[in-house]
Amino acid sequence: MPSAPSTSAEIRKGLADCSTVGLGLVPLGLAFGVLLTQAGFAWWWAPVFSVVIYAGSMEFLAIGLLAAVTPLYSLAAAAFLVNFRHVFYGLSFPLEAIRSRLGRLYSVYALTDEVYAITATKRRSEMTGPRTLTIAITCQTLWVVPGVVGALIGTALPEGLDGLQFALTALFAVLAVDAWRASGDLPAPVIGLVCGLVAAWLAPDQMLIVGLCAFVVVLIARYAWAAREGREPT
Repeated sequence: MPSAPSTSAEIRKGLADCSTVGLGLVPLGLAFGVLLTQAGFAWWWAPVFSVVIYAGSMEFLAIGLLAAVTPLYSLAAAAFLVNFRHVFYGLSFPLEAIRSRLGRLYSVYALTDEVYAITATKRRSEMTGPRTLTIAITCQTLWVVPGVVGALIGTALPEGLDGLQFALTALFAVLAVDAWRASGDLPAPVIGLVCGLVAAWLAPDQMLIVGLCAFVVVLIARYAWAAREGREPT
């Protein structure tokens, strides 16, 4: 019977797992920090956002929404729709590998797109507690620290810098390609693209909410259709 892997070995594996997607968080965190201070926030709001919210897409979105004094109900709706996907992440996340209650609570809190993207490409049997926690802690560190550095840099830069908002879009494009390569499910990102384009045309002022709602509805309908087809006799 093979011996259990050592904790230090599993930690090293977790660090190695973060060498691709995880390192992509560094320039993204820098961009977030700069964008935050460029929007008029003090630099110390970067760690506050990154610890309290800790959801890259929602943090970027929150900058514009808060700067525009968006109503609370719109903020709540956007947060729910943007982060609702995390509910499904938990279905395949190796939470049972983590033995401590504190570790499990932290993993639920720290389950982001990047953490899920890394763990989803590994065999579930390979994901031990130390390895999973190392991935989560490393990803958050690679997000929080560059965010603070970017915020400090942003205070020294002239106002009116453009193009930083595209950093999050670029990361999600890479994650979408990786997810497609891993699952082979091309229709899902295509459906998302079509829903976004239609929402931008029909409701440009509410593009995010309309596009996400349409995407969820289409995915549910697609799942129901696939389940029905699967039950039909061959």
